[in-house]
Amino acid sequence: MASTESSSAALIIPNLLQNRPYDRAMSLRLPWPEIDDVLLDMDGTLLDLAFDNHFWQRLLPQRYAQRHGMTEEAARLALAPHFERTLGTLDWYCIDFWHRQTGVDIGALKREVARDVRLLPETTAFLDALKQRDKRLWLVTNAHPETLAIKLERAPIAHYFDRIVSSHELAAPKEHPGFWQGLSARHPFDPQRSVLIDDSEAVLKAGHAFGVGHIVTAAWPDRGRPVRTGLAFPSIRTLDELLP
Repeated sequence: MASTESSSAALIIPNLLQNRPYDRAMSLRLPWPEIDDVLLDMDGTLLDLAFDNHFWQRLLPQRYAQRHGMTEEAARLALAPHFERTLGTLDWYCIDFWHRQTGVDIGALKREVARDVRLLPETTAFLDALKQRDKRLWLVTNAHPETLAIKLERAPIAHYFDRIVSSHELAAPKEHPGFWQGLSARHPFDPQRSVLIDDSEAVLKAGHAFGVGHIVTAAWPDRGRPVRTGLAFPSIRTLDELLP
């Protein structure tokens, strides 16, 4: 939430990420010969999270206010209980759910502003480098399938991935053990010979609990905000820090 907003408004819609400073630690080195599968988050890891922060914290309240004839502040207050109730659930990521709750066509609105979807600058070079090393690349995302399609149209990286999995296919968000159990059952892999890279600590904790051998936090998911610190797992600013 931008600092220009009132403190009360800042509490209404939870920030997707905390705006915290970051003290650079020693570069993280992964044992790449011991890693077969690279499980990558999309928003905040490969794509700039600025798009989602703007969409949910500013654009949706604006459109909700317009649709229901209220002020933007009143719209934030009206939306707050829905955000609080669904945080960490599959509904939090479901554009059909938010369409029903708000009366705003979320998919259409995302398409309207899809021009603002941005790959993080280092993404393509990182994916190229991993493919050259014959790593299996997985895109594992909580994004709704329609959202996923919209973003991959604007950021054409689908061809890099051996697997693209939305948590909606498995009926559980990545924060939940059911996602990891379902993922392994549908697409068997050796978690100990895998690395999970994500900006969400809740997701990383779930992956770690499942047994993923290497966990990395993407600490600079929104390039318009400072890099984060005080994170539970080893962290990087940019993906290229992981390459030899």
